[in-house]
Amino acid sequence: MTAPGTVAAVLAITLAAGFVALSALHVYWALGGAWGDAAAIHEVRGKPAFRPGTAATLVVASLLALAAVVVIARAHLVQVPGAPPWLLALAAWVQTLVLAGRVVGDFRTFGVFKRVRGTRFARRDSLVYTPLCLALAAGCLGIALGA
Repeated sequence: MTAPGTVAAVLAITLAAGFVALSALHVYWALGGAWGDAAAIHEVRGKPAFRPGTAATLVVASLLALAAVVVIARAHLVQVPGAPPWLLALAAWVQTLVLAGRVVGDFRTFGVFKRVRGTRFARRDSLVYTPLCLALAAGCLGIALGA
């Protein structure tokens, strides 16, 4: 028998660790790191579809770090001064919807319904990125529902 809140705590810690790792990876890229970055940007006709700048990459890193805080705060593992419970609940739902949207994709270059399939990014998207987003979305849904 598990203590009340144990499942939510394990889920929140696991999600937070994932979000922190992804945040750290984005900081690494923002600081000029090259490992994995070529396969992390979708391609159109063999060319990167976009080149995110340092500021945009740091914004994504910050949002991922914030997502980690939201899940552990929503699971009552930490308190965020001045953050009412309804705001943490809303943030958990927003995270769930954003990640679910990433799973669905843009119907062109990423996500379950992508049409571009033959690129290195498309293969990684199908094998790693989209399943990871699905797992994170499912975990955030559990946290949003008060698992």
